[in-house]
Amino acid sequence: MKALVTGGAGFIGSTLVDRLLAEGWRVDVVDDLSSGSLANLADARNQPGRRFSFQRLDVSSAALVDLIAHRRPDVVFHLAAQADVRVSVARPQFDATVNIIGTLNVCEGAVAGGVRKVVFAASGGTLYGTPDEIPVREGHPQRPESPYGVSKKAACDYLHYYREVRGLEYTALALANVYGPRQDPHGEAGVVAIFAGLLLNRERPTIYGDGKQTRDFVYVDDVVDAFVRSVEKGGGLVLNIGTGTETSVQQLYDVMARLTGTKEPARYAPPRLGELRRSALDPSRADAYLGWRPWTSLEEGVARTVEHFKGQRAAAR
Repeated sequence: MKALVTGGAGFIGSTLVDRLLAEGWRVDVVDDLSSGSLANLADARNQPGRRFSFQRLDVSSAALVDLIAHRRPDVVFHLAAQADVRVSVARPQFDATVNIIGTLNVCEGAVAGGVRKVVFAASGGTLYGTPDEIPVREGHPQRPESPYGVSKKAACDYLHYYREVRGLEYTALALANVYGPRQDPHGEAGVVAIFAGLLLNRERPTIYGDGKQTRDFVYVDDVVDAFVRSVEKGGGLVLNIGTGTETSVQQLYDVMARLTGTKEPARYAPPRLGELRRSALDPSRADAYLGWRPWTSLEEGVARTVEHFKGQRAAAR
């Protein structure tokens, strides 16, 4: 099997690349390195033979269409995105160019290249807007409240069109707050990486608001497993990939403080405008259609993440 992974130098993408290579896939990675890093692909780039290739390319470039058509992968895993809600609010045209035009380029290239399926990284945290119930199910109205959420909804709508009219199969995974080793501290779920870096430096992280706001933190290896399962299952569906469990930011801080031996409390600042108060995704449909369930506990996942950042610090000395 041959895969093309957009955003493959990023936190989730590179973890997916490592999984695919370990299972014998040939993998092409497309990334413009605006937020991803070649360091994340160090193991992949050491693969023998021609099992791995890297192309530095912006997904909003028309050249992506030609690349996919030429490489003719079996599956495209489309993870490349402008993923910062604050950037999307400040620059909605830029957000749409990357997330909507980029997805259209993926779809056009996939049709031209005879691709079997596109597996798309949607956003569970922004797709549904302010939820009427927790945990949120896929049947909840999609009422995004940011340009980023709007662009992800539009991408899912285009994927539906390409399936129904152009015959291109897809599965869209609505991801909760993904965390783990290699995490980008600037992403929407970057709080785990931010807290880890500061706590390991013996600095006090800042919690915006009272700390009672909740998120659904799901470990990156569990998420990658959902991507791989989607190759053969879940056609035409949007599937929530989360734990279904709310964890408050204060609870997260307490776990991370304990793991790093920190006794001091966090700092507190006014809440950020537009931040959701509560968030959690019901993963029942993913269980039914993919046979997927999260298996990594928050304590275990955070411990692995902290150890990763400790290793980075030791290597940098």
